Amino acid sequence: MSPINQSKVSEFILMGITRDPTLQHYLSILFLLIYLFTVFGNSTIIFIIVIINGLHTPMYFLLGNLSFSDLCYSTVVMPKTLYALFSKHREIFISYTGCVLQLYFFAVFASTECYILSAMAYDRYVAICHPLLYALIMNKRRCIIVVLIIYIGGLCTGGVHTSSTFVLNFCGPNIINHFYCDIPPLMELSCSDTYTSKTVIFGVVSCLGLLSVMVILLSYFYIFFTIMNIRTSEGKHKAFSTCSSHLLCVALFYGTVFFMYLRPANNYSASQNKVVSVFYTMVIPMMNPIIYTLRNKEVIDTVIYFLKRLL
Repeated sequence: MSPINQSKVSEFILMGITRDPTLQHYLSILFLLIYLFTVFGNSTIIFIIVIINGLHTPMYFLLGNLSFSDLCYSTVVMPKTLYALFSKHREIFISYTGCVLQLYFFAVFASTECYILSAMAYDRYVAICHPLLYALIMNKRRCIIVVLIIYIGGLCTGGVHTSSTFVLNFCGPNIINHFYCDIPPLMELSCSDTYTSKTVIFGVVSCLGLLSVMVILLSYFYIFFTIMNIRTSEGKHKAFSTCSSHLLCVALFYGTVFFMYLRPANNYSASQNKVVSVFYTMVIPMMNPIIYTLRNKEVIDTVIYFLKRLL
């Protein structure tokens, strides 16, 4: 593989989401509202979890980190995308180093989100299947260690993705048919043999993704049978309600990520990738606070309390 310092391209041009000026105008307003809601929603959840002592539990500790991850990986992409949409230029320049950093931090926080969702599934498994041991198993020290491992794993995964991409040689052209620096469109621009890089990235995504999915599936397998043994319908409903929000977030996130990165190369479509990317870089980070807020009475009550204080 060619060493990284042989690349001749010093900057890239992001083509953005659309070339239609009218559509660009409407999308700029829509995406700005989405991003503002993403920042407000995730920041609110983090703020509430930090200041309310009653929410200092493993479940909310992980939820706070999920909101932090959503906020970060959306912020890696959205400001530059919004700048491109609101500016008169349909393309936007990004330096080679800027592209490397954008891909790295996006991969870090997207991977971190994947691991946090697995940890949240395990947390629900312990809470429902071993309630008497919950405080012992999910103690504060262990939760902090788990989260530290998750972030270290995210940093390492981001490093593998980024190094496997930018170890390639980019001789030109330098036009990325996307609205941020992502792996598939960058691979299309490389003048090196991309087989090894694609294999490494596919292997990492497959192994870690499937491992995370296995943790989730096994956790919910035991959760399901435990709930089925609960005699009262009220108890079953309460148990299911604690898992429904997490399951919906898992389905949204993993569905889009697997579709994006585990498809055969011959099925690659730039326009299709843009639509899917919009969903998991903008919509999902906005949806997660809504999902957890609407289905969590403690969070709803706390939000209402603070709104009343503000008004």
